[in-house]
Amino acid sequence: MATTGHPFRQFVVKVHGRCNLACTYCYLYEGPDRTWRTRPAAAPPAVLDRTADRIAEHARTHGLTTVSLVLHGGEPLLAGADTLARFTDAVRARVPADCAVRPTVQTNATLLTEARLTVLARHGIRIGISLDGGRPEHNARRVDHAGRPSWPAAARGARLVADRFPESYAGILTVVDPMLDPVETYDSLLELRPPAVDLLLPHGNWSAPPPHRSGVRYGDWLCAVFDRWWSAGQRATRIRLFEECLALLLGLPAATESLGLAPFDALVVETDGSIEQVDSLKSAYEGAARTGLDVFRHAFDDALRHPGVAARQAGAAALADDCRSCPLLSVCGGGHYAHRYRAGHGFRNPSVYCADLERFIRHVAGRLAVHAAPAPASHEGGTS
Repeated sequence: MATTGHPFRQFVVKVHGRCNLACTYCYLYEGPDRTWRTRPAAAPPAVLDRTADRIAEHARTHGLTTVSLVLHGGEPLLAGADTLARFTDAVRARVPADCAVRPTVQTNATLLTEARLTVLARHGIRIGISLDGGRPEHNARRVDHAGRPSWPAAARGARLVADRFPESYAGILTVVDPMLDPVETYDSLLELRPPAVDLLLPHGNWSAPPPHRSGVRYGDWLCAVFDRWWSAGQRATRIRLFEECLALLLGLPAATESLGLAPFDALVVETDGSIEQVDSLKSAYEGAARTGLDVFRHAFDDALRHPGVAARQAGAAALADDCRSCPLLSVCGGGHYAHRYRAGHGFRNPSVYCADLERFIRHVAGRLAVHAAPAPASHEGGTS
């Protein structure tokens, strides 16, 4: 059967399926999907070896010149820095010579030490850090299994990356909390000197709404941070959501899971070798990310033919009627796929954050229009 769809370019590999933290809001371990309980805690060597083969096979089949390798969990550093390094080296050795591998480990930063960071840096693995802000009170929900705060260890790890390994620092991922002051939260993150910040809306949907959803509280939060970022004399950091929104408003290509109509191109390999859609779908219902495929019996091209993947790559055709007739369609793109779910109606709905996204996009468009407007002509010293 011929392959359909756009090739995958981002491979999220669960090197470890458990976490040393027990964040109270975690959609993965506290949400409706419990499939993690039946999988091995760490990916066995045979799974990682076969995954490296499958990535190389996919890159070769589609002539990919770059692939993104995301070492994920759980907490991936529980697998050991040496394991991450060996796996990354295996992928690099097997992809075609003209294909660049861009590896990142996404960590809660509590296990970062100079020795581990030295190994990661030596193997060209960049470090992405998950934090809810740059203050202890911002991270009150990020606790270990005994209920102890993770902030002291996480802060030490983040500062160690910024101070000693800045070339390996990928940035900070932060989930928006509308109960926190937006500008104060953003400014506190800047103190950790991230080269980039990813702002993510909490995973929720129409059947399990996100917390504190009233009015356009999330949209207002994003607008406040955007104004602080936009008005700065010099950009202190990149914010992908803002940059992608601006690019889309200008008619430029942009690739993000939260905005736009670009075909989705990521998949997940679980610790048992299962090939799945991205984890965010697990916030919808048990088994939402499942494909029934695995790296031992199936190529990644087989996942391209999965109905769930096809729907995520169908662009506007997969959206609700209200979305397809919306003037913001090309920028919003219907929002994050997982946020469209409604029990009994699937994913063909507007995002649960529809009003927030409209508020944010129109605000950014307004700021961009003012910036792009020509300055009024000066008549000083002249005659009218």
